[in-house]
Amino acid sequence: MTAWTAAKIRAAKGKEKLPCLTGFDFASARLLDEAGIPLILVGDSLAMTVLGYPDTLPVTMDEMLHHTRAVVRGVKQALVVADMPFMSYQASVDEAVANAGRFVKDARAGAVKIEGGAFRKPLIETLVRNGIPVLGHIGLTPQSLREIGGYKVEGRNARAAELLLEDARALEAAGVFAIVLECMPSAVATGITATVGVPTIGIGAGPGCDGQILVSHDVLGLFSGFTPKFVKRYAELGKGMAAAFAAYKQDVQGGAFPAAEHEY
Repeated sequence: MTAWTAAKIRAAKGKEKLPCLTGFDFASARLLDEAGIPLILVGDSLAMTVLGYPDTLPVTMDEMLHHTRAVVRGVKQALVVADMPFMSYQASVDEAVANAGRFVKDARAGAVKIEGGAFRKPLIETLVRNGIPVLGHIGLTPQSLREIGGYKVEGRNARAAELLLEDARALEAAGVFAIVLECMPSAVATGITATVGVPTIGIGAGPGCDGQILVSHDVLGLFSGFTPKFVKRYAELGKGMAAAFAAYKQDVQGGAFPAAEHEY
């Protein structure tokens, strides 16, 4: 099997569903890759799930580069997409190109993700012309948390849905290889998916998208801060880890570990 690239993801539209997940370290990236996940997003959600920040806004370029490098080292087949953090691309096109270039050149990511609709078209066009594949992201855009006033579903009325469709068309025209659709009515996402010629990857956008993405910590039951409606837990590893740590503590305090078989 050939490795996944931005071009291969684009060409998958209408041919196969794309199951995508986030990855934040070498060990999890290797497991994701071995499971056949085609796209691994080093999401800025690591700000909360890994680094303990209250939201995604504080995470830095250096932190994102650090985790992207670790994920890339664990991957042989998947496309690794680096999430550009807040204020790494908003100030100017020149700064955005430089920062995106660091993800591709230094961290060896296969693409970057940028939040925002039609107003991002000039930036995305510039990045693509400079050889940097871009994954778009519209709907709920968490980096705009302060401006939009919290996490909420987008596109609930006809005009809002129309604007989302316009955004998707603009991103396609700008050259994105796929578009994340986050937190919008299923009918809106299905309509966008049928209209644009690049894959849509839904998160809280219903089954009509070309693919789906979730945060791995949510899927595995490792993050208990809050659970969005769109999350399906496939394991409760957090509870298992807590039980293992407690058992280890009990064995050490009671003298059961290390036992004879653990000695040299």
